[in-house]
Amino acid sequence: MKFELLPQIRSPKDLHGLSEQQLERVAAEIREALCSVVEDRAAHFASNLGVVELCIALHLTFDFAKDRLIWDTGHQIYPHKLLTGRFQEFSTIRRKGGLMGYPNPVESEYDLFVTGHAGASVSTVLGLKAGDDLMGFDDRKSVCVIGDGALPSGMVWEAMSNAVGLKKDLLVILNDNKMGICPRVGGVAEYLDKARVAPFYNGLKRDVAWLLNKVPVVGESVEKMIGDVKEAVKGFLHGGMLFEEMGFRYVGPVDGHDLPTLRRYLTMLKDVKGPVLLHVFTEKGHGFEPACQDPVKFHAPSPFVRNDENEIVPIKKPKEFAYTNAVSESIYKLMQRDARVCVLTAAMCAGNDLGKIRSDFPDRFFDTGICESHAVSFAGGMAKAGMRPIVDIYSTFMQRSYDQIFQEVSLQNLPVIFALDRAGVVGADGPTHHGTFDNTYMRSFPNIAVMAPGDLTDVAAMFDFAVHHNGPTSIRYPKTAAVKIERTVSPVELGRAEVYRAGTDGTLIAFGSLFGACVKAADRLRDEGLDIGVINARFLKPLDENTLLAAIRNSGFVITVEESTLCGGFGSAVLEAANDAGLRSDHIARMGVPDRFIEHGERDELLADLGLDAEGIAAKARTMAERCLQRMNELQQAAAS
Repeated sequence: MKFELLPQIRSPKDLHGLSEQQLERVAAEIREALCSVVEDRAAHFASNLGVVELCIALHLTFDFAKDRLIWDTGHQIYPHKLLTGRFQEFSTIRRKGGLMGYPNPVESEYDLFVTGHAGASVSTVLGLKAGDDLMGFDDRKSVCVIGDGALPSGMVWEAMSNAVGLKKDLLVILNDNKMGICPRVGGVAEYLDKARVAPFYNGLKRDVAWLLNKVPVVGESVEKMIGDVKEAVKGFLHGGMLFEEMGFRYVGPVDGHDLPTLRRYLTMLKDVKGPVLLHVFTEKGHGFEPACQDPVKFHAPSPFVRNDENEIVPIKKPKEFAYTNAVSESIYKLMQRDARVCVLTAAMCAGNDLGKIRSDFPDRFFDTGICESHAVSFAGGMAKAGMRPIVDIYSTFMQRSYDQIFQEVSLQNLPVIFALDRAGVVGADGPTHHGTFDNTYMRSFPNIAVMAPGDLTDVAAMFDFAVHHNGPTSIRYPKTAAVKIERTVSPVELGRAEVYRAGTDGTLIAFGSLFGACVKAADRLRDEGLDIGVINARFLKPLDENTLLAAIRNSGFVITVEESTLCGGFGSAVLEAANDAGLRSDHIARMGVPDRFIEHGERDELLADLGLDAEGIAAKARTMAERCLQRMNELQQAAAS
């Protein structure tokens, strides 16, 4: 398809004046642009296909250069970017230096927050409305779009309760497509399903279009309009009673792909006073049949192209056995051997490769939906009952349960196992998804043993250790192919590091999967005449002080290496141990993520930029070796004088 209209849209104002036929063409061009992105990179796809008409309707109804719009989670932001002047840059999305795959205020005035985690939209837009009112901008409209997958998040209901109490003018659009990344779960999902199958929805396009045409927009109050609409369909609005009882004015359900009807509803609700919820039904993957048939696969699919018959042709790449796969396989084997082992995840069954576990052990698999805090407290209860729960959640999302890790697990000293997927830099998802903070927040809690496998060999051994450990454990692992370092492997024991190689000139101490990069760096340096040792730390807490302090005493220099923030991380723990032991620390250097948010890019690109690849580690070691030699010369000169 040739792009005829999208290149002309430099702001949403350019949508005005287009005919209905042209607007349909814009929707088609947006979908074509989305297809072009996934031809050469993984990107969020099906969710964006599903909000095209909703996005167009919103920008036709409101002026978001002034009004407020928050997209919950934010991965369905692509149509919004295309309608806000970013078509020419769209081919750069999710590439280093290009557009972010989430809202980004640096890119556009139409993006208010970098939103990458679910459930915060109602709170944020309520705060915007309260702030605007206090600042004298009470004519600004406040709108948020939240998916049914994010709706069960606890803070959504906290914010909705608060909005009713404050009586703020707020429009919450519930984008109901029966999906998160995977099919939605839980009582809220069941409640919404009742609305979806109601007789009202089956005749929606015919009956509502007729009804709205009978109710004049001019000459009759909006309040009366809504009253007439609601009275006409009162018997069918089972799906809205929950929101009505809370104090929200519920309107819908509305066909989210019927652009004229969407526009009429949004126009009708634009000036309604108080909090309003507009329930919109959409189809994840709409307009692209393969994505409609398998919205899980096409949530963020591997690259593909379309042939002349518009059929999917995957771009074949060598399939990698990732750490995620190794963890899933290890957990599966533990569940076969030990009936106490169960798995909890927060709407990330597909991302964490838990499908086989869910199908083969349905009684011991629990998907809580996007409710991480609940998942951790739930796990605490299961552990207290005698089970060995594994909470398998991305590092960046585990942060949402910080207080529950403290209160319901650490304080109780319960044997909950935290499996932190996507630890470290994750690539194109960028700063909202990099898992760079768990070393710091996990090590701050008493009782928790904090681990990271140095390679594939460590994975199964660490999970086996964790299941038999009578206390909480945390195991972090990255989003990358699992590598295996050839060596005589030491058993995993509480607080014990593994010495891969001793060295007198210097020692590289790796916590986690950068162990392999340290081995490569040490090999290069040995070829240059430096005797460099390597230690696979395995444990951040408890720290193997005997092994690590011996390296500090006996090596010319020590470099700690971690794929996480340096603030309070593994390197800080080593420095603290050295200080407590009364050792000098001027020959200790730390390598990791600096105190700033890391932008998006491929993982290898980002690690190289951070100096955390083999070459960067080797360069740091050369600098430390030169510094040590200089210090030695200074000491010799001082002694001679």
